[in-house]
Amino acid sequence: MKLLRRQFLQLAGAAAAALALPQLASALDYPSRPVRWIVGFPPGGGNDLFARLIGQWLSERLGQPFVIENRPGAGTNIATEAVVRATADGYTLLLVGLPNAINASLYDKLNFNFIRDIAPVAGIARVSVVMVVHPSVPAKTFPEFIAYAKANPGKLNMASNGNGSAPHLAGELFKVMTGVNMLHVPYRGTSPALIDLLGGQVQVMFASMPATIQYIRSGKLRALAVTTKTRSEVLPDIPTVGDFVPGYEASNWYGVGAPKNTPAEVIDKLNGEVDAALADPKMKARFADLGVTVLAGSPEDFGKLIADETEKWAKVIRAANIKVE
Repeated sequence: MKLLRRQFLQLAGAAAAALALPQLASALDYPSRPVRWIVGFPPGGGNDLFARLIGQWLSERLGQPFVIENRPGAGTNIATEAVVRATADGYTLLLVGLPNAINASLYDKLNFNFIRDIAPVAGIARVSVVMVVHPSVPAKTFPEFIAYAKANPGKLNMASNGNGSAPHLAGELFKVMTGVNMLHVPYRGTSPALIDLLGGQVQVMFASMPATIQYIRSGKLRALAVTTKTRSEVLPDIPTVGDFVPGYEASNWYGVGAPKNTPAEVIDKLNGEVDAALADPKMKARFADLGVTVLAGSPEDFGKLIADETEKWAKVIRAANIKVE
């Protein structure tokens, strides 16, 4: 009986090892077919741009197409749920960003738990948000704007690309920390918000650097401050909000996520390739032109960023009593 039992255990161990081999082999050979990278925004915006830049690099390096699939809607929740429900084999990825961290608190009922159901793979970039005003606003500096806004409570209109969006929350954090009262005017996207800001229908906006840099350089908009902890290399003469409001920081960030239980070997391979892309001189120069900072690091580093940002913006959502429309 002991011999039979020993033989059974040996056979069971061999069978378990055999079952594990295909997964290990597939991870080592990854990718052996095209990879879908789902983006929760329409083509043409900053989110789409970063996915396509890194996707092209991965396609060339790994010998398989990384196909960008745009699934806009519900503040990226449609795209996120599609990846959550996908097979955890590394062949369906998600462009992860600040909206995912915001949505965890903004929406009362989601069919997924972002932190639990999406595995962090790699960070890509951090993008500064810049506080811009229409030239008709008499304030020429950040302190002058604070004084002007407090002297005219509720008379300044603050545009955003949607209720609960990153620019909206950057503005709400500003309002909470300064005591300034501005009227929030949400739009259906960045483009219509910028059109009305350029036309003077609204006076101020917290917008991404890539979306506004051409208007700042041409003088059509006035930059008062950037929202990151340090000044932007693209606008080195513009101070940070934190220079005047200690502790203030707001920025967009992007990275790669995958369904939970995706093999660690696949995640590590993708992480290494994304970090290699971010270290490439041509890619670094391209990112610098866009006014962004690369976010190289381990999956654990990216996971910590996601957790910290989720907690931070949950507090702002509660303090400003923001509700999704």
